[in-house]
Amino acid sequence: MAELPTKTQLLDWITDHPTQTSKRDIAKAFGVKGAARIELKRLLKELEAGGQLQKARRHYRDPDKLPPVSVLVILAPDSDGDLYAKPLEWHGEGPEPRVIYVPRESDPALGEGDRILGRLTENRTDDYQYEARLIRRIGHNPRKILGIYRKRTEGGRITPIDKGADREWHVPAGATHGARDGELVEAEQASPRGKLGLPTARITERLGDPSAPKAVSLIAIHQHGIPDDFPDRVIDEADHMKPAGLSGREDLCALPLITIDPSDARDHDDAVFAEPDEDPKNVGGHVVWVAIADVAHYVRPGSALDAEARTRGNSTYFPDRVVPMLPDRLSGDLCSLHEGVPRACIAVRMRINADGQKIGHSFHRGLMRSVASLSYEEVQQALDGAPNDKCGPLLETILKPLQAAYHATARARDLRQPLDLDLPERRIELSETGEVKSVKFKERLEAHRLIEEFMVLANVCAGETLTHKRSPLLFRVHEEPTPEKMEALRETAQASGFTLAKGQVLHTRHLNKLLHDSAGSELSELINMATLRSMTQAYYSPENFGHFGLALKTYAHFTSPIRRYSDLIVHRGLIAAHGWGKDGLSPDDIDRLHQTAEHISETERRSMAAERDTTDRYLAAYLSERVGNEFGGTIAGIARFGLFVNLDETGADGLVPIRSLGNEFFHYDREAQSLMGSDSGRVITLGQRVTVRLTEAVPVTGGLMLELLEIEGEQVAPGRTPDRGRPVRRAPGKARAKSAKLGPGKPGAAKPGRGGPKSSRSKSTARRKVTRKRR
Repeated sequence: MAELPTKTQLLDWITDHPTQTSKRDIAKAFGVKGAARIELKRLLKELEAGGQLQKARRHYRDPDKLPPVSVLVILAPDSDGDLYAKPLEWHGEGPEPRVIYVPRESDPALGEGDRILGRLTENRTDDYQYEARLIRRIGHNPRKILGIYRKRTEGGRITPIDKGADREWHVPAGATHGARDGELVEAEQASPRGKLGLPTARITERLGDPSAPKAVSLIAIHQHGIPDDFPDRVIDEADHMKPAGLSGREDLCALPLITIDPSDARDHDDAVFAEPDEDPKNVGGHVVWVAIADVAHYVRPGSALDAEARTRGNSTYFPDRVVPMLPDRLSGDLCSLHEGVPRACIAVRMRINADGQKIGHSFHRGLMRSVASLSYEEVQQALDGAPNDKCGPLLETILKPLQAAYHATARARDLRQPLDLDLPERRIELSETGEVKSVKFKERLEAHRLIEEFMVLANVCAGETLTHKRSPLLFRVHEEPTPEKMEALRETAQASGFTLAKGQVLHTRHLNKLLHDSAGSELSELINMATLRSMTQAYYSPENFGHFGLALKTYAHFTSPIRRYSDLIVHRGLIAAHGWGKDGLSPDDIDRLHQTAEHISETERRSMAAERDTTDRYLAAYLSERVGNEFGGTIAGIARFGLFVNLDETGADGLVPIRSLGNEFFHYDREAQSLMGSDSGRVITLGQRVTVRLTEAVPVTGGLMLELLEIEGEQVAPGRTPDRGRPVRRAPGKARAKSAKLGPGKPGAAKPGRGGPKSSRSKSTARRKVTRKRR
């Protein structure tokens, strides 16, 4: 039997033969056979334990050197134009070595961010330590993991925050990126199998405290299963797209179309223009153009882009980021109607009369060029008489004709009377570091309503055209409320001192009268929320059941194909119906229209839930520094375990636990949505004004805990009411009788009846968190 090699001999062999480092190769080189292999294995383990060797799968190597074949990420060219690469397999204790990429003439061009498998040659100079030659380019988007890092003796583990995750990930000691125990980290898969059979990951970014602002939206994205990484084939398809030309299109570049968007918008998918109608038969009428980015030209049926867009269903919006439906090459470039740049579009030309009624429309596939990209605020300032330098030249020729056309459509809207809920939107403003600077309620400007009205009108035209041409499409459906929900709303209105007529066909004008009657009162928000809760949820369907909330018989989403797959289907329907090309609705699109409708309705609900959870966490983080402060609010939900209070300042919802109300027993009346103290007789119900103290704010969950201080201006003394003296026991069934005698607005009165939220937080407050109007 050959003698066992010394540790020095083993290290020298591994250094001199980097491609022959498996235990089998080493044993063969030194003639080690039979039982002696056990001793060889022991020597290798001792070297590994001492840090002199590192085992990667079944091979050993010097941890202070890069393996001869390594995965590298190409960095940006330096000032001399040289490309350096970052090694992803460096496990040494010192600074990672510099690697210069040396291309051959036959190699493809590489750019920043490209991943390659490279063959390394040591060449230690002052500038770099290795030269890399391309073996092959590898995928750009490795699997990503978001989770909590737990440090161990050798490296650590990542516990993913995904609800469906059933295993942890092993992180080698050299791939921790300096992460600390308990930190939220982002990592990428390094190998499918590693230590103890666990898959191996390398940490790519430390996100710090899981409750920190930067982590908030990431947690929601992963918890709700929202895809946020595009597959390589999707990116490749998008990157190879070229701008559409004029071939097969109408030249609309002479139309002075403009885009009006939020000041921080990155993409612009709709443009508008209006002018007086010169037809003598339409005196006082207007012609309105709405042009929408022609996404269907780029996202073809059966393509990787199409499959990914359908999977996502829609874009998802968070205060600090957007998870787009389409890659940025499309959403932020080719399909964005940037100022002064020719862009493919599908446009609708609408004629309306002096009363705002639509009297005709036609669709056009064209090429347009926006003359200006404006924000809502600067347009409003211009219409109010204070135009800036950009809006000044456009005021008379473009902005005022748009305003005149809007005023006409507003008259028609008043006659139609869509549901007029007053639910202000919250805007969470973040600092550069992701901290919440402020929480404000957005002001609704006339400029907002102008664009909204024209978009609604364009959507109506799309639905009517495709219906007339008998083309398959996806309708945006909003069915009327159920009789049970209307009865609950009616009881809430009656208990609050208002009337909702009974025994007639329900129209939105009946609900608008209720909303108008309560406007300006303390119960206005309660009535608005109760009305919203009585509504059914809008959804997509190949069958037309009308849109109750908008008071429209036919409605289809056409105006946002960049961020909604439903609109892309409608665009394809218009292309096929007009014979504009081969990129219209495909047989496969038609066959699975029902499945698509169900799927994108679900992805929309998923995005809403993720956005809502993110808002909760941001609000909790914002309020965590104000624990102990007092706030005014309204009771927005009643449950057996406590009551939910909506805070005036931020719109956040917090829980007052039932146990904090005193030692007496509180009877829960689900029908009346009330709590009544068994000793004091105090009745707590929806809509009451309260003062509370914030006792706890947990950013990682978004939870707020409150202490009740006052109800309707009266100080709360747990177990007794301030003006009674001796507690009085009351039967729970008399709560509503007592409330009726007191009348609404008086201390202890049960204002709304049945029609409040159910006895769970998810149902009682979910619809309150409206961050965006969804038509």
